[in-house]
Amino acid sequence: MKVIVIGGGASGLMAAYAAAAGGGEVLLIEKNEKLGKKIYITGKGRCNLTNDCPPDEFLQNVVHGEKFLRGAVYAFPPQRAMEFFEAQSLPLKVERGRRVFPVSDKASDVTKALEHACRQAGVQICLNTEAIEIARRGDTVCGVVTKEGTLPADAVIVATGGLSYPSTGSTGDGYRFAQTAGHTLTPRTPSLVGIEAEGVTSAQGITVKNCTLTAKRMGKTIYCEQGELLFTHYGVSGPLILTLSALVTRDALPQIGCTLDFKPALDEKKLDDRLLRDFSERANEQMKNVMRGLLPAELGLLVLRAAQIRAEKQANAVTREERMRLIRALKAFPLSLKKLRGYNEAVITSGGVELSEVDPKTMQSKKVKGLYFCGEVLDVDAFTGGYNLQIAFATGFAAGRGAIKGQFE
Repeated sequence: MKVIVIGGGASGLMAAYAAAAGGGEVLLIEKNEKLGKKIYITGKGRCNLTNDCPPDEFLQNVVHGEKFLRGAVYAFPPQRAMEFFEAQSLPLKVERGRRVFPVSDKASDVTKALEHACRQAGVQICLNTEAIEIARRGDTVCGVVTKEGTLPADAVIVATGGLSYPSTGSTGDGYRFAQTAGHTLTPRTPSLVGIEAEGVTSAQGITVKNCTLTAKRMGKTIYCEQGELLFTHYGVSGPLILTLSALVTRDALPQIGCTLDFKPALDEKKLDDRLLRDFSERANEQMKNVMRGLLPAELGLLVLRAAQIRAEKQANAVTREERMRLIRALKAFPLSLKKLRGYNEAVITSGGVELSEVDPKTMQSKKVKGLYFCGEVLDVDAFTGGYNLQIAFATGFAAGRGAIKGQFE
């Protein structure tokens, strides 16, 4: 059984290992000069490779494709991924949020572990080898066409990634292969990415450590979490925003109502008491200075503007109505979202090969025999925290084993 894996990233390496360990004759081709280029930059170069949680909890953090992924995640859960890497002599550690990292804090060690496992299992690896198209005989795969010629195969696993970080080689090749094979593609968008917003760029560089972000779609709350947010030159980013971006990839962003609570620990009564005390103690000071006791200067100015209070107005001249507006601006600051940032900044791609056209147990195409998909090329994605790499490993493992066991069943 000859298997060709296209793509030497997380899902491709795992697929190649699984197929070879299952007895297949496996060739992995990678168009870059080295393996795992995207792995190198994940987790800021430390590689958050999975999340140490049980499968049912893991699936709760999947945004798109939860039902499809159920079998693959239970067959190759985070604990099995951790055991796999430790068996390759890669010690792991678990940090805040149960994020799993190599003890070395080097993403390159994750790639080395995957490559070592592949070579030990007998995988042949060819770098600088680009797949041009997948060769078929009728509705059955028969090989991969490269610039050097056609490589014969009984099964082909497409593990080419998505569109995010195109500098790593993620240029959407897999989508083209899927379409040529007759597959439907769901719309693709950047995900886990910053969001452009109106009227807040003057606060760029300010990080708010403890605020609550609430987002509503047609009046219904779709997200409400407390955490960290960063104001940037284009709008907003940080952990809260990255998570929100995953939830709104298929929305028109201006239709999402979004507010920030800068003082989640204080209810309106306690916040009013705090303001009255500040106004009393600093009665003759301008409001822009009084606000510095509550927020960084530029952010305070934005809140005053939202409350329609002049920055130069003295504290002792603020009316009760203005104070109530200020409380509302502090507790529900309106965030006007425009659009997601681009693929150059996105951690992952949302959208991809339509899941109803792929067997969830084997990852085999329902349209072409011997054709398999795994990883980001599929219409599956999750929140940050190691979930997306675990999806890559689980679907890669399923595809590798599927290619060996069930190709012509």
